[in-house]
Amino acid sequence: MTIRAEHLTWKAGKTVILDGISLEVRTGEMVGLLGPNGSGKTSLLRLLAGLKRPDAGRILLDDREIGTIRRRALARRVAFVEQHATTTANLTVADVVRLGRHPHRSLLAGWTPADEDAVARALAVAGFSEKRDARWQRLSGGEKQRAQIAKALAQSPTELILDEPTNHLDIEHQIGVLRLIAGLPVTSVIALHDLNHAAMFCDRLVVLARGRVVAAGTPEDILTEDLLRSVFSVEARVAPSPHHARPHIHFLR
Repeated sequence: MTIRAEHLTWKAGKTVILDGISLEVRTGEMVGLLGPNGSGKTSLLRLLAGLKRPDAGRILLDDREIGTIRRRALARRVAFVEQHATTTANLTVADVVRLGRHPHRSLLAGWTPADEDAVARALAVAGFSEKRDARWQRLSGGEKQRAQIAKALAQSPTELILDEPTNHLDIEHQIGVLRLIAGLPVTSVIALHDLNHAAMFCDRLVVLARGRVVAAGTPEDILTEDLLRSVFSVEARVAPSPHHARPHIHFLR
């Protein structure tokens, strides 16, 4: 078991955003985090990545409480890919990806061939090597997202946490990114809006509504017509796909 959250509560001011959430992510799993807008997905991901502290409850990485792990050690292990990354600096894609190596380098250490190899591998795995010298400010939203994924891979994480990484991508690159993540030798938690993509690629799903976990399990167990109606307010039919045998959702007009 890699990640365990126990009875997490988190507030923004007096407003409760997450209310008593518990979940487990096993080593090597790709877990999809689903829920309507405002259900608390981004807040939960930031807690799991150690970017926020819960008001109650705790998060453990291999039975060690996340708050006791030094920031640099945590950054060597957990990489977070956010929805919108911005910078005003005039950086190249390679410069951005190099930032992922900072947790592995001391303040006085120079750039090493091993660091450069890690950057080159990350760009290649992300399918973005041809853009390494492109300027960040000239990238499209989807290209910036792919560069951020390459930066996370350069970090050499064992846990990868992603907040809607396919949000700005065309359909070809949405599928490509999800195939990439599913094939990595890491534990991943990924927030998604596309339920069919979640069913196709994720090992297990966790569904949030109003800051609480309302369902957790395999796509076959979780994606039911009743859940789609009660949580997402849509009418649909669910049947195994003839192509991959995972559930496929047919939305009704």
